[in-house]
Amino acid sequence: MVNPKAYLIPKLFDADLEQVPSRNGFGEGLVLAGEENEQVVALCADLTESTRTQAFAEKFPQRFLEIGVAEQNLATVAAGMALGGKIPFISSYATFSPGRNWEQIRTTICYNDVPVKIIGSHAGVSVGPDGATHQALEDIAMMRALPNMIVISPTDSIEARKATLAIARIHKPVYMRLSRDKVPLITTKQTPFKIGKAEIFYEGKDVTVVAIGQMVYRALLAAKELELHKISVRVINCHTIKPLDKNSILKAAEETRAMVTVEEHQITGGLGGAVAELLSQNCPIPLKIIGIEDSFGESGEPNELLEKFGLTKDAIIKSVTAVLKMKV
Repeated sequence: MVNPKAYLIPKLFDADLEQVPSRNGFGEGLVLAGEENEQVVALCADLTESTRTQAFAEKFPQRFLEIGVAEQNLATVAAGMALGGKIPFISSYATFSPGRNWEQIRTTICYNDVPVKIIGSHAGVSVGPDGATHQALEDIAMMRALPNMIVISPTDSIEARKATLAIARIHKPVYMRLSRDKVPLITTKQTPFKIGKAEIFYEGKDVTVVAIGQMVYRALLAAKELELHKISVRVINCHTIKPLDKNSILKAAEETRAMVTVEEHQITGGLGGAVAELLSQNCPIPLKIIGIEDSFGESGEPNELLEKFGLTKDAIIKSVTAVLKMKV
């Protein structure tokens, strides 16, 4: 039996694994970033508690701005502050930022290549009862297309805290998407995190599953079960979608010869699209993309919605079995 990496939670496959929203890790990391660098500031669009910027606002009230329900202003004010030497973090629901202020992000942040950090909370169908209008399923595609933009999707709260500190230290625009619902804690303080560097969380030689966000955990569950059927699965946590870790993905493609991607996002333009673009030009192999298939979300409990839209361990197992039967 192939074990998961030692730096993951030892009780990774226990039913009582602790679960925490990834947005909590952002809130913790933002305070740490503020302590580390007095140029770090935060701006919010009337969602301070929901996006977890409240702790920063309380600790650094002179470095926090409540913009109100005005996401276009949120982006442009932050761009001006960045041009003045600050490191602004702007936060809202992902469906509103970058959903509502994409042009301002493009023109005032990316075109000027200023270090504004865009935090899109409540992404994916696991937002739950808020429904389709509040479930950002297109945000990675929107942001991945922008020049100068880095795109990150942490797998859990611990990784989100590390990512927040890491992005505060670089002079580039960054988009980071976060969950509303609780997700399993599968990393530790010792788990490596570096922007642009994917990590192998489970070793395998037959097929690779590349995942982001809470789908990494489901990929690990699938890999564990597939071992019982003599199928060896490599699981990669690809927390940075842009820049994609081309070396790790191509190495996995060459060594396993089949691949599945899984994301809580539209199958168009997200992680699967990035991987497909890379493989098609460098190492064509059988590939299956798991995600939302050209539809909006809907109201429901998070796990019900993940089940409905095929973002489950069983769906990953089915796709792995199918991709191994494909030929280029």
